[in-house]
Amino acid sequence: MDAQGRGHAGDVDPADQWVFNPNTGSYELRLNPVADDSPSQYGNRRTSAPRQRRSSPDEDAATPSEAGTSEEAASAGRRSGSGGRSGGRSRSGDRAGSRSARRAEAKLPAQRRARASERSAADGRGSGGRGRRKAKRRLSKKQKTLRIGGGVVGFLLVAGCVGGVVVYQRLNGNINKVDVGEENPAVKNGPVNILVIGTDAREGKGNTGYGDAGSVGHADTTFLFHVSEDRTNATALSIPRDMITDIPECETTDEKGTKRVVPAEQGVRFNTSLGQENRDPGCTWRTVEKLTGVEIDHFMMADFNAVKELSTAVGGVEVCAGKDINDPKSHLKLKAGRHTVKGEQALAFVRTRHSVGFGSDLSRIKLQQQFLSSMIRKMKSGDTLTNPSKLFKLSDAATKALTVDTGIGSVKKLMDLANDLKRVNTDKITFTTVPVVDNPQDPATVVLNRAKAEPLFEMVREDKSLTKTDKGKKKKSAKPKGEMAPASEVDVSVRNGGGPAQAAAATAQWLLDEGAGNAASGGNAPAQDRTTLQYTSGQEEQANRLAHMLKLSASALKKTAGTGSGTSMTLTLGKDFTAPGEPVDGSDKAPPGVEKVNAGDKNVCAK
Repeated sequence: MDAQGRGHAGDVDPADQWVFNPNTGSYELRLNPVADDSPSQYGNRRTSAPRQRRSSPDEDAATPSEAGTSEEAASAGRRSGSGGRSGGRSRSGDRAGSRSARRAEAKLPAQRRARASERSAADGRGSGGRGRRKAKRRLSKKQKTLRIGGGVVGFLLVAGCVGGVVVYQRLNGNINKVDVGEENPAVKNGPVNILVIGTDAREGKGNTGYGDAGSVGHADTTFLFHVSEDRTNATALSIPRDMITDIPECETTDEKGTKRVVPAEQGVRFNTSLGQENRDPGCTWRTVEKLTGVEIDHFMMADFNAVKELSTAVGGVEVCAGKDINDPKSHLKLKAGRHTVKGEQALAFVRTRHSVGFGSDLSRIKLQQQFLSSMIRKMKSGDTLTNPSKLFKLSDAATKALTVDTGIGSVKKLMDLANDLKRVNTDKITFTTVPVVDNPQDPATVVLNRAKAEPLFEMVREDKSLTKTDKGKKKKSAKPKGEMAPASEVDVSVRNGGGPAQAAAATAQWLLDEGAGNAASGGNAPAQDRTTLQYTSGQEEQANRLAHMLKLSASALKKTAGTGSGTSMTLTLGKDFTAPGEPVDGSDKAPPGVEKVNAGDKNVCAK
């Protein structure tokens, strides 16, 4: 409970009661408000004296020696609260203190003066009086963690906002949680996949003018955020809301704990995976897993207020318009050029589509990617995450707009997640969009471009970066995990769908020579780019053994309906197949024509 909740803090901002202690590298609670918002002002709390003015740009902050000639005098000055500035310099004593300091310094032996000068320089202060600019204060290790962690996870709307600083227990009460039938740990070894959903529900203050009246809310904006196992890069995969797809059966749990199974639907818009038929984020979760083959670890869902409040809390987000924009639907009006948007204008920017591109949701996705990239840069480069007052306001606003799965349903777990992901640099985050084409049956919708989408999904599944990383070694494809049956239990039919001539027969014979129980050529198959192994329930251990023998990647294994009793697995050799026993790895490059945006690129403009 914060101080106001205990009834004796008056109108004190609760964030002002957290004071950064440079000795411990953390924030500590002080029930008296601080005199300065800066996290470096430890112990300089406001007293009955009026608040001291800030130095002009050409004034130095006082050094401890300016309050007297000894450490004891400096300490006494701090204890007495003789000023709001470092060292206890008061408004009326600026010059006198400076003169006495110079006199005291002149009496010191040369060696001690040199050491004192070095200490002053290390503190970012000059030993003279006027005319010197303060050196930039070095960030502590704790503060660097705040800045780096927040920059990366700022994209995730809140984890970076609360990562690395002690926050009030009340933030836990802000967070809404949904039981989606999965409770994965906040931190794990291996890649991390987080589903980020922006809903168009009208809930929340000031949102009655947005979305559809009476709508329960859709998955209006959806990103699959993939962070690599080594935390050197990340991929943000935008999923078009108007894409026609299949929504699998999903189980939901209402506020009373009652469970209900929502039937599957085929050939519907992706955005109906949330809200319609009372579907919750778990249904969107399963829809994305079915679409991409990527196992999701967590989800985060935010409403309109997340964009408005976060953009305001960071002091605005810079965006670029390549032409004049006047969208009567979103009420966005911008002249060509760069602008800083926040609040309602920021929300209008990420919602606009009628005055950019082709006026479709795909055009809007590009604006959203530009906005989020810029917000990441702003949070990482600014002082938001090292200023406790700003950080508290940002965290409070963000958590109120946030719904998460139970695996990260507390501030502590969000902090753990943020600290785990903090190593990804901004220029190693790549935005891209699921490849689609116009739907010939309905021009208002799109359908998956499988030829381009499947290789892209495979790159995510195989944890391969869309951004060039500093690592020189080629990343190896993930291998299947789990128990393996003996080779003698392997039963497989081999077909050739793009490998060398006679590859099916040659591979079947090679498998028999390696100890496979049964392997036979199944002839030719329709052409395909990648080698696949189809198996059914009960054949998992067989499939793992065959994948090990042929050096197949985990993404090559495709589980199909049915049971394995009395049936053979089907191995289809693709164009990537060269010879039995040679590694079969997926591509390291995105398919041609797939657009990418790097989060570190400042020259992206809406057109």
